[in-house]
Amino acid sequence: METPDNETFRDSIGTVTKDGKRAWVFPKKPSGKFYKYRKYVSYALLAFLLLAPFIKINGNQFLMFNILERRFNIFGFPFWPQDFHLFVISMIIGVVFVALFTVVFGRIFCGWICPQTIFMEMVFRRIEYWIEGDRGKQMRLAKQPWNAEKIRKKTLKTVIFVLISFIIANVFLAYLIGSDKLISYIIDGPTEHLSTLISLTIFTAVFYFVFAWFREQVCIIACPYGRLQGVLLDTKSIVVAYDHKRGEAENGRKKFRKTEDREALGHGDCIDCMQCVNVCPTGIDIRNGTQLECVNCTACIDECDHIMESISLPKGLIRYTSEENIEKKTPFKLTPRIKGYIAVLAILTGLLVGMLFLRNDVEATILRLPGQLYEHKENNIISNVFTYKLVNKTSKDIESVSFKLLSHKGELKLVATNDHFVVPKQEISKGTLFVEINNSALSGDRNKIKIGVYSGDKLIETTTANFLGPRSFK
Repeated sequence: METPDNETFRDSIGTVTKDGKRAWVFPKKPSGKFYKYRKYVSYALLAFLLLAPFIKINGNQFLMFNILERRFNIFGFPFWPQDFHLFVISMIIGVVFVALFTVVFGRIFCGWICPQTIFMEMVFRRIEYWIEGDRGKQMRLAKQPWNAEKIRKKTLKTVIFVLISFIIANVFLAYLIGSDKLISYIIDGPTEHLSTLISLTIFTAVFYFVFAWFREQVCIIACPYGRLQGVLLDTKSIVVAYDHKRGEAENGRKKFRKTEDREALGHGDCIDCMQCVNVCPTGIDIRNGTQLECVNCTACIDECDHIMESISLPKGLIRYTSEENIEKKTPFKLTPRIKGYIAVLAILTGLLVGMLFLRNDVEATILRLPGQLYEHKENNIISNVFTYKLVNKTSKDIESVSFKLLSHKGELKLVATNDHFVVPKQEISKGTLFVEINNSALSGDRNKIKIGVYSGDKLIETTTANFLGPRSFK
């Protein structure tokens, strides 16, 4: 986007003063069409975020990211360490999807979907407006001495912020350890689980710090996604943009006066009211062009449309558009780069869907016991000892589990357990087994054997292992 000749504003961020101190942002309370739509989207996402750990599908938590036990549930599908390749593909799909949206719509994810923006703008900031008032009142409150009014308002805000941060910390913990375990900890009481209480306290402090002090700095300084704009955006990307051709015209901006003919004087439609700056949650001036700090929240669009409507000028001076559309009135179209992202996304999604359909509910691993050779028994029988591990990924117990040798004639014997056993739901069963095969059925010192895992008479999984035998000399 076209920017002023003096671009010194790009040398620093708007939330830091010239002497390096924090410049607090006091945005005006937004209102308008886009803000209304954002509230609908935000509250729907908030409900999803708060309820997702407590929703279950077929006994599986809807979303869970138990890093400690390496167990993940995504949309009700359980993923284990053995499914790590599926998890990686899912993450790659997410990255490509976000990259595609960034190429097409800029930082729209930040303004409409990002949890940081949703909690900051739709929860904490709205509480702030309720307690301290709009922009002007907040600025006056910040400057006034610590009297009874200021202490009362700041204390009330702090208490509410801490409570909400504590709730968010509990929900966050439910994603990590599981909602059932969290509820059982709550029922048992905090003294029974001091380590969990300490973790909750730390999470609460972190969330309070982010939303009460760090605030918009997360989007400007900490978030790596904002840096992607410089790589992914181009002149065809649709972003929140100021129409400088219409706003500046020949003789630039000028304050509004009812009696003068702005068009005849060559002034643009921008009346330099600064409301787009006052309402911005990151404190930038959108009229300077596309900037890293812009999170595409649309607050400036709503505010500018309101001003244009009040002075009987067309809306859309600030709008969702591309640089090419402003410069050349070029409509949006799919570019080769966008088509490439779509193709990659379609291929990866198809690959993931195919792998999910081929994914077994039971994962079997049978390995020869390290350091053990074969044993030569009577009647020319060769015996090998193996360890097995069965992972039940389902939400039901798998009963009457047994092993059968499929590739060779021989016997398979379990150690310290019955020939038929139960693998509990979402658990791992481990053990040891012997495989005995007549030497005449073997071909050399290393043989590949195939073992079937059965539930009753139903074959539920097959796996292979290396079977050692005597070296033959022919």
